[in-house]
Amino acid sequence: MAKNLHVVPRSTGWAVKTAGASRAATVVSTQAQAIEVARQMATSRGTELLIHGRNGQIREKNSYGPDPEASKG
Repeated sequence: MAKNLHVVPRSTGWAVKTAGASRAATVVSTQAQAIEVARQMATSRGTELLIHGRNGQIREKNSYGPDPEASKG
């Protein structure tokens, strides 16, 4: 399974980072730009995108992979 992508704040802007990676895939100046890049990456990888706010807390999650089978409940 592909690793999740995170949009996280940086001192120089916003970064798109793969979970567990030591370096960011890209750093851009606005959160909107980072979300756009990360969404394209998540769609092509079929993974989950987690968007963090300025305070570092997750504010939104989107899944771009195949949905699991429906569960009862």
